[in-house]
Amino acid sequence: MAASRAAVLGSPIAHSLSPVLHSAGYRELGLTEWSYQAIECDDQGLAALLDSLGPDWAGLSLTMPLKRAVLPLLDSTEDLALEVGAANTVLFRDGRRLGYNTDVPGMVAALRLAGVATAGSAIVLGGGATACSALAALREIGARDITVAVRSRARAEPLSIVAGRLGLDVRLIDFGQDVAGTRWQLLISTVPAAGAATVASQLKTGGLAAETIFDVVYDPWPTPLAEAARATGRTVISGYELLVQQAVGQFELMTGRQAPIEAMRAAGLAELERRRNIRQGRHA
Repeated sequence: MAASRAAVLGSPIAHSLSPVLHSAGYRELGLTEWSYQAIECDDQGLAALLDSLGPDWAGLSLTMPLKRAVLPLLDSTEDLALEVGAANTVLFRDGRRLGYNTDVPGMVAALRLAGVATAGSAIVLGGGATACSALAALREIGARDITVAVRSRARAEPLSIVAGRLGLDVRLIDFGQDVAGTRWQLLISTVPAAGAATVASQLKTGGLAAETIFDVVYDPWPTPLAEAARATGRTVISGYELLVQQAVGQFELMTGRQAPIEAMRAAGLAELERRRNIRQGRHA
């Protein structure tokens, strides 16, 4: 049986746009035998779920909290995923589980599409798995002056370890007032929209200056941070572009075909608009 099943795993997972993006790609390329679903799974259930999958499975997309938890369950992991300590993609090949990270190249692609080819100074908000991928993306575009704002330095130890593996000298500061008072070329927020509200306020009042704002949140959009960036004339990159670009990488790994990125992007935007209409009490 040809491997043609795929899914996204995580908890919670009902909100995921991945089924919409991947299914649109299948339709565009006429891959009628392929299917993609969302499966609720936490880190405690991951090992059993992986063991239950048969030869008809091509791969999995992983979201939180599974990107780190999956690593010891893999047979082989690419160097990039090992460096950042997170795999968001699992391929099944000849009975083996192979781990990849498409978040990093997806982030680099989103930056370059916005015209950001390099960044002399950059600040990352947050210290989780996405922040670790952001560090790798910053290394890729040649950033050297990198600061990470965290709420708890004790909980940021995994990020510091990742920075060391990446060969980056990263400065940790406290999330809050320490973020202000410096002009950054690039600010990447990996925290929830509400978590960046203080930074958005600082941006509006001029206490914080950044040429480009990359907010990994995409729904609801715009976030307060994105609105503040637009109000001050800054370049804004939405997390939606990251979502699309990392999905493109997964699609190509799983199918071996070039992803129809425009069809995937359009399908996701249409679904976001449908959800927005529902929230606002309108029919899609």
